Amino acid sequence: MIEVSGLTVRFGGVTSLDGMSVTFEAGTCGLIGPNGAGKTTFFNVLSGFVRPAAGTVRAFGEDLLSLVHFRRARWGVRRTFQTEQAIEELSVFDNVAMIHEHARLGGASRRQDVLGAISFVGLDADPSARVATLAAGQRRLVEVARAVVGRPKLVLLDEPAAGLPDQETEHLSEVIRRIPEQAGALTILVDHDMSLVSACCETTAVLDFGKLIASGPTAEVLRDERVIRAYLGTAEVL
Repeated sequence: MIEVSGLTVRFGGVTSLDGMSVTFEAGTCGLIGPNGAGKTTFFNVLSGFVRPAAGTVRAFGEDLLSLVHFRRARWGVRRTFQTEQAIEELSVFDNVAMIHEHARLGGASRRQDVLGAISFVGLDADPSARVATLAAGQRRLVEVARAVVGRPKLVLLDEPAAGLPDQETEHLSEVIRRIPEQAGALTILVDHDMSLVSACCETTAVLDFGKLIASGPTAEVLRDERVIRAYLGTAEVL
C-alpha cells in the first residue's frame, strides 16, 4: 500500500502537485489526467528526482521520502520513462542486467532473474541482440523488463503504450495485468489510453492542475463529471 498525504511540489511560482492525498492499494492502479496535470512529477517524487515542498509518502510502512534516490532503487522502486532509457549499443540482456546490478540483488541469480524478466514480458528477440536492432514495440518491452527484474516492490509505468499499435498495446496490457501477481509489486500506470487503463487497473486516481479530483474504482472514476470536464476542458458550472 502506498499512502500519500498532503504532497506538494512547487517549481518557482508553479505548483505542480497541490496537497495530493491518495492511497494506492495492492494490484495495478491507474493515475490519469490531462497533460501537465502532475503525473510525471508525482513519479519523479517517488523516484527521488524531485524533493516535495510538503507532504509524506509511506510505502508498505516505509517513509519513502526519507530514502535517498539510489536507496529507493535498492529498496524496490522501479519505473519506465516517457523517453526510452535502454542503451541502444548494449544487448537486451545487458540492459536488463544493469538494473539488476544497481538494485544490489546479488549476482548468484542474476542470469536467471534477467532471463526470467525478458521471458515475462514476452519479448520475441534474442537476449544477445543489441537494443538498436529492435522494433519500437520490442524496445518498449525491454523497458518494462528493466522495471520488473528482480524483486521490485513498486513499479511505475509512465505512458508505456504511447504510439504503439493496437495489437502491441493489447500484449502490453496482458503483461501489465500480470505484474502484481508475478513480480509481487504494486504497479501504478500512467497512460492517456483509457482502454488500457480500464483493462489493467481496478482503481484509478485523477490529477488536474496538480490537484486530486477523483479516486476510486476505475469504471466509476471514468464516469465522474469532474473527470470528464478535466479531459474535455469544459468550465465547471458554479
